[in-house]
Amino acid sequence: MNVAVIGASDNPERYSYKAVMLLKEKGHAVFPVHPKLQSLEGLPVYASVKTIPAPIDTITLYVSAELSGKIGDELLNAAPRRIIFNPGAENPALEAKAREKGVETVEACTLVMLKTGQF
Repeated sequence: MNVAVIGASDNPERYSYKAVMLLKEKGHAVFPVHPKLQSLEGLPVYASVKTIPAPIDTITLYVSAELSGKIGDELLNAAPRRIIFNPGAENPALEAKAREKGVETVEACTLVMLKTGQF
């Protein structure tokens, strides 16, 4: 599964970093997204979701509602099957817009989903 991690971090203490590593460990194709990073543990980092050179199945958000609201159209234009709103990233307006476009939305922790077989 192709997964874009919006708000990826190179700080091993951050949940977005842990998500990138666990997604990779579980065999997913991971596309970290951060406007200022170049690479993360050997993976290229993309400045935005629109620069990812593959179709995206799942977008997992590790950014504030304010930021996801600003890039919401870009996220939806990537035509993901699902968007995961991790704790602290909830955005009811973007969730509603995504559902209107037929995108599954989930308010959950990506790490918990991966560790419990719910991903």
